[in-house]
Amino acid sequence: MDSIRVSKVERVLCGKSGSAQYGSLHLTAHHLIFRYEDDEKEEMWVPYPLISLVLKLPQTLHGQSPLTFHTRMFETFSLSFEKERDAIDVFESVKELTVCTSVNQLYAFFYTPSPPFDTTSGWSIYSPREEFGRMGVGTRTKAWRFTDINKDYALSPTYPSRLVVPTRISDSTLQHASKYRSKCRIPALAYLHWANFGSITRSSQPMVGIKQNRSVQDEKLVEAVFQSHHFAESHPSGPVYGATSTNLIVDARPTANAVANTAKGAGTENMDHYKDAKKVYSGIDNIHTIRESLAKVVDVLREADNVAASVTGSLPGEAQQLVVVDRQALRRSGWLRHMSNILEGTALIVRNIHINSSHVLIHCSDGWDRTSQLSALAQLCLDPYYRTIRGFQILIEKDWVSFGHKFLDRCGHLSSDKFFTSLPETGGTTSGADAAQAFLVSVQNRFTSQSHLKETSPCFHQFLECVRQLQRQYPSRFEFNERFLRQLLYHLYSCQFGSFLYNCERERRAGEDGVVPSERTACIWDLFNSTSELELNKNDAYDPSLDDPSSRDPPADMGVLYPNAKDIRFWHELYGRTEEEMNGRIVVSQTKEGPEFTPPIDSLEDDPVNSISVPAGISLPPSPARTPNLSNPSVVPSNVANASETLTAGLRGLWSSLPDIPQRVTGDNITASSPSSLRPSGPPLRPSSPGSISSSLGRSRTANSADIFSNPGVKSVWGKLSSNATAALSVVQGAYDGVAKDFKAFPRPSGDNEEKTSELQSRECLGDGERLTYRGTSRAYTVGSSYNPWDSVKPQKAIHALPSDNPWSTTRSRSPRQGSSSRDLFDGKPLPLDPTVAHPPRRVESDGSSGFQISGQSHNTGVPYLTVVSDESLVLEHEDKQLSTDTDPLGVGFL
Repeated sequence: MDSIRVSKVERVLCGKSGSAQYGSLHLTAHHLIFRYEDDEKEEMWVPYPLISLVLKLPQTLHGQSPLTFHTRMFETFSLSFEKERDAIDVFESVKELTVCTSVNQLYAFFYTPSPPFDTTSGWSIYSPREEFGRMGVGTRTKAWRFTDINKDYALSPTYPSRLVVPTRISDSTLQHASKYRSKCRIPALAYLHWANFGSITRSSQPMVGIKQNRSVQDEKLVEAVFQSHHFAESHPSGPVYGATSTNLIVDARPTANAVANTAKGAGTENMDHYKDAKKVYSGIDNIHTIRESLAKVVDVLREADNVAASVTGSLPGEAQQLVVVDRQALRRSGWLRHMSNILEGTALIVRNIHINSSHVLIHCSDGWDRTSQLSALAQLCLDPYYRTIRGFQILIEKDWVSFGHKFLDRCGHLSSDKFFTSLPETGGTTSGADAAQAFLVSVQNRFTSQSHLKETSPCFHQFLECVRQLQRQYPSRFEFNERFLRQLLYHLYSCQFGSFLYNCERERRAGEDGVVPSERTACIWDLFNSTSELELNKNDAYDPSLDDPSSRDPPADMGVLYPNAKDIRFWHELYGRTEEEMNGRIVVSQTKEGPEFTPPIDSLEDDPVNSISVPAGISLPPSPARTPNLSNPSVVPSNVANASETLTAGLRGLWSSLPDIPQRVTGDNITASSPSSLRPSGPPLRPSSPGSISSSLGRSRTANSADIFSNPGVKSVWGKLSSNATAALSVVQGAYDGVAKDFKAFPRPSGDNEEKTSELQSRECLGDGERLTYRGTSRAYTVGSSYNPWDSVKPQKAIHALPSDNPWSTTRSRSPRQGSSSRDLFDGKPLPLDPTVAHPPRRVESDGSSGFQISGQSHNTGVPYLTVVSDESLVLEHEDKQLSTDTDPLGVGFL
């Protein structure tokens, strides 16, 4: 070919993977081949479309002219030439061979397998009638039908020729409804669930516009989709726990992006016109943000290569890999966050279909990028068939190729000369005119060919990374291994096969200039289904018995996977790095006992399926009952009853005067039918203020407040409070009269004696050192005895318990042998709140309110304190204030 200026160059130094060896470089029409002088080392073949960036560097001090190559598989290698002329010829040759103007120039149209593959049925592996028939269309249910309205791609050029739509909707209605959807991509069936006839349909955004247009035909179509389960020939066997009708329209875009499209004549659905449905936004960013995010990851890896090279004085690719990857910069790229958003949306769809027995309509802007990601990942979790090698191939053919993902534009197969950069020489021989010319060329490269590059985006690459996350979370549920996914991504960019070269099914069938891809190119599935590849891509840990829907074993999940959107890591094998380089060391949590609470989903706040947050370590109940609130202050184990001995007889009488409020909490074997059940022995433990128990119950279980306050016994509480207020004041004031004079005679304590006057603090500080503690992660309740000035029996001198090491604290507690007092322990700044425990807002008590706090000696000051106070609120405290002996703790004045 005329593009090849030089076909072979001898004595070239190739640096790759930390080693540099000499060999010969060969340029063919479709590959760059490097043959090492060491015959034992395998040749390096690089297809031109796989090259993402080529840099021509200035001459080195040794007089060599280097070229640095970066590939789309995140590999870097350098070629150093002894002659400047050879470097220029190779640079220009590779540039002309890589930048193509037609699909027919790609390697796929010139590749012939040798030897031929075992199978040649890859082009017909996906049949819409067979695949949707496997799901039950036409057999299990009559609610769906095939339509040929798009058989010649007249309705929608980017849609498949054969669609599955609701039986109730005629082709005439579909014709009118198509005008209301972008690119005429109407809602069409993508998946019918095997368990309960729940469905996944997909479309593009509606053309709402500023005038808030609507389409009755489109509304009828969506309504028929959401009512398709009524047409089922049979019903799912057995009850579906938690099943409620929650049909969803999932808009994959961020809310702002969806609203902004209204100005362009599009937008999002007006839910006033769509019956029996709710809408949620997944918050997945557009193709431009995703492209920039991956570019940041690539920049970090290239910078690591450059740093490693600069340390050793070598070229990028020649230096040994050092652990210099900036992991903070990797996380700032947002790549993990974008994948987390996708998996959050996937989990929402999976739960809504499998648990709620409902339907989901997915769309983004045009319905071929983010829609394909969510739809395919949800089906991968719902149907074990798609987790087999053949099923995964059919899933990609159906939801990516057939439904019109723009592989040609998104992958940038035709490339651009913008990816070839020649850096100016830095030596003194370079003239000012040459430097200015080089600067103008570099500026021009920045602004040319933008119309082509702005359509590129790693959507399919991101999908494969999300599959890898699922594969890592469920290692025994996939028939294929990690190599299968990596090879699939490699051939996506190699252009060796004709499967991923076009933007839609219509283009792939017709080809370009009459060249039909199915006749002129090989299919990638023929490669993966060959005997040699099947053995390499099989997952040895795969156990299909785990996907048995009839299994009732404790770990059985009916073959449905629920992705964890918080467990996201970089696919380090793909990036050619180690796990520690990309993700750091996996740190085991310091909290050993008890389950940890998982924070609620942030990006799907309108999620009607997950409206109740459940701790990660607590299993879901087998019914749609409400999840109990484990922070209920009325639930106290029996081991705290000994602290109630410090209450006076008057307070006991006040306790007995209150009615019992039935309260039941399930979860972790914590149950209380009434307040009396918390008093197995000894006098009862109650707040000093009688009203605090009823208020705390109402606040801790807002969802059940109506049930609680409908109890007639609760209604009488307020009357008893008002009638007993005077009695309560008389009791405590009488007790105070007998001890106030003794307190005035006490000298100011210091050291260990501070423990004896802990009651002589302000109301804000009362009980700060001795508290009733509760921690959700360990389920530990601790109540110690505090000194009570009006008790008839004085307790023994308390021994201070040093705080244990706090994983959230930046300082270590001192040894008990150092003899630190309680003042030393609590003089420092307050510890930060535990991020795994929900913290209700603290209410500041105003002057004039009276009451008591029940406090006990805490054995772990690193844990938030739970204190029942008289302001009828649940307070989590960390602050420890100065002890004070001149503050009245009761608000009645000193005698």
